[in-house]
Amino acid sequence: MSVCVAVTDSKEGLAALEAAGQEAVQLDVPLVAINLTGSDLDTTVLAAGLAVEVVVPSSPSALDEIEQVLQVLEDRPDITRLVVGVRKRTPVGKAVLGSIPQRLILEAPVPVLSVKASQP
Repeated sequence: MSVCVAVTDSKEGLAALEAAGQEAVQLDVPLVAINLTGSDLDTTVLAAGLAVEVVVPSSPSALDEIEQVLQVLEDRPDITRLVVGVRKRTPVGKAVLGSIPQRLILEAPVPVLSVKASQP
């Protein structure tokens, strides 16, 4: 068993990483972090001693990122849940831009935990 998290370069991505780390510790399983930030992933927010595998997608396109996350989930039967960060968006924003977390929630072959970032 493993917990997987799709980490974006945002406060929602950081909230998802922290929640996934807590979930992995609670379940006593490793964490697979899919780094969608475009830079090095800072794992210092995670518990010491937690086994973390960082996967870096090869393409910067949002559509490709969704497919790559889904591919990791398909290729890794040990992953039993996915954690994603979400934020409130306007109806127009949803219609025009779509949503990476929304697609992952709807298409992931494993249960998905969606996490909101704390309000400032």
